[in-house]
Amino acid sequence: MKKLFIGILFFGALGVKAQYGSINEILTILEEKKGINQHLENVDIDNKKFVFIKDSDDHTERDFIIIKGKNATYVEVFDDKATGESSSNVFTGDIIRKKNIVSLRADMLENKKVPLPVTKTLLLTKQKDILYLIDVNTKDRWIDEASYSNSKK
Repeated sequence: MKKLFIGILFFGALGVKAQYGSINEILTILEEKKGINQHLENVDIDNKKFVFIKDSDDHTERDFIIIKGKNATYVEVFDDKATGESSSNVFTGDIIRKKNIVSLRADMLENKKVPLPVTKTLLLTKQKDILYLIDVNTKDRWIDEASYSNSKK
């Protein structure tokens, strides 16, 4: 009876270990798809332009983040669907990058200091050779313009 109990315990432990291993592999794949476990510290984002487009009923919003060294430009372009007119805001500021996290702080609106700067915390990810910045708070995905245009060719 003792040997049977030890045998069941042994094979049960092996089964749990095998299930844990396969569950762990599935979680790793899902985390890579979400950009969590990617090691992109060596990916250069200098001179990159990231684009985000949001389409609403009454307007289309196109936002750009242009990175030049530690400086960044954040551009908002609003296209009114009713009138066809466009308006834009151009913010400038700086970025700080730690591993895959990019923090943007744009405190100048067309060369005038603003009391409340535009801030964004973004996660750098790569899927199918296309770079993305995912806004940590809103989950908006900013696509690298150069990688997107290269992948369409």
